[in-house]
Amino acid sequence: MAFSLRKSSGHGVTGLDIDSDYLAAVQVSGGRVVRGVSRELPDGVVRDGEVVDGLALSEELRGFVREAGLPREVRLGVTNQQIVVRVIALPRIDDERQRDAAVRFQAAEAIAMPLGEAVLDYQVAGHEPAADGTQNMQVVVVAARRTMIEGLLHATKTAGLKAEGIDLDAFALVRMLATGGHGTDDTARVFCHLGGVTNLAVAVGATCFFTRPLASSSDSPDSGALLADEIRLSIDYYMTQARARPIDEVVLSGPGSSDAALVDDLGAHLGLPVIVAEPLGRIDASALSAGEDPHRFTVAAGLSLGAAA
Repeated sequence: MAFSLRKSSGHGVTGLDIDSDYLAAVQVSGGRVVRGVSRELPDGVVRDGEVVDGLALSEELRGFVREAGLPREVRLGVTNQQIVVRVIALPRIDDERQRDAAVRFQAAEAIAMPLGEAVLDYQVAGHEPAADGTQNMQVVVVAARRTMIEGLLHATKTAGLKAEGIDLDAFALVRMLATGGHGTDDTARVFCHLGGVTNLAVAVGATCFFTRPLASSSDSPDSGALLADEIRLSIDYYMTQARARPIDEVVLSGPGSSDAALVDDLGAHLGLPVIVAEPLGRIDASALSAGEDPHRFTVAAGLSLGAAA
């Protein structure tokens, strides 16, 4: 199947977050969690967001789905170093085929990855007036290494699952947590998910314009200072983009966000407001069992919603 960030045709599809530390599956329908389950993932199966042992992952997924009674159709998320996100500007093109051709031509220069080795998708993030009175498009382009995507799909298919779509974890994160009523288009927010993979996204409103996995772990020595350095470097890189917006706060999620000392440490080092998000945003999470950590389900719930960020 093709890599796609487009809206899933299914309703209430199960979002499956394959974190380096755990599996988390959520089905959201009608503004509430219908089902949410998680399971520890053994070391060495997934590392830094990439499948290391496809056979072991298939076995883990097969057991997870069977024991939890999950449906076979899932929407997958990805985050690792083999994904590139860039924002490009183009004259407004309403014809879809011409727009696709123009985006691919521009992406070939903007993305340091041969397009023949990548799967690519894009979203038009908005329009703005050009100097000549016409309009330009802001286009968020995503390219992922084909072999990485194929490895993930093979592992899930071998487990007996059907991937209804593949999305970026960062887009699912923003989709869940960038709720209405905050700020304006004049500012941006940093979303940082502290799981087995530390994933950062910068968004204006509900649109993600920058993302990268971070090297620092929330449980490493001096984690607050190290993570703050990574976040600051990411902010500095984002600010070099055309039409970048100043950052007004950092929003934390994921299991690591439960560490109050880490949250305080990040705020002190970054000099920005640092808040911990409600794990499921505005979604009713009362169906989660008492033994589940709701912080594990943020990305999976965003995948379940399945709308383009």
